[in-house]
Amino acid sequence: MEEAVETISVMIIDDHEVVRRGIVEVVDRAAGLSVVAEAGGVKEAIRRAELMQPDVALVDLRLADGTGIEIIEHFTAELPGVKSIVLTSFDDPDAFREALEAGAKAFLLKSVRGAEIADVIRAVHADRVLLDERTVTRQQVETGDPTAKLTPAERKVLELIGEGLSNREIGDRLGVAEKTVKNHITALLAKMGMQRRTQVAAWVAGQRASGWRNPNVN
Repeated sequence: MEEAVETISVMIIDDHEVVRRGIVEVVDRAAGLSVVAEAGGVKEAIRRAELMQPDVALVDLRLADGTGIEIIEHFTAELPGVKSIVLTSFDDPDAFREALEAGAKAFLLKSVRGAEIADVIRAVHADRVLLDERTVTRQQVETGDPTAKLTPAERKVLELIGEGLSNREIGDRLGVAEKTVKNHITALLAKMGMQRRTQVAAWVAGQRASGWRNPNVN
């Protein structure tokens, strides 16, 4: 007897009906995924999500009656079982940062292939944080390991940022002052060619998705 495969319930939030219907079709065709709700605005999305309790929500950021950030914040605070994925046409670093802070688990451009959307939905449902590197940073290291120049302490901080810990929590974990953590972050950003803490978190998430493990952290 074959083991039953869990179906992941998905909600699509986009105020352009034609676009939304296209995304619904892509998701519904994917194995193990089922669209259980649609919405074109903030209020409608919140109401339907509370009713249907989807596993994953694909959220557009620009809506007629507000922003996707409002929806993600509501899900994070009131419906923590709903994992949010931003799917947008705009490659906006500020929107990326706000979405990450609101609780988004992935940030994708609508230019991605349908198969990629399905893969990300499955990964996010499995509690992985995935972020499109094209959105994270324009400064890619072409060769070598971008962490090669990091000190052991900086590598530990890198790993803990990837786990989603705040500077204070990292300090508590390592037994150092929060100011020391900030200094480590400043140094590792410079060495890795990045500008923001969120870029580091996204880089670690992307590397883990590829099977990377920080050899300097037990």
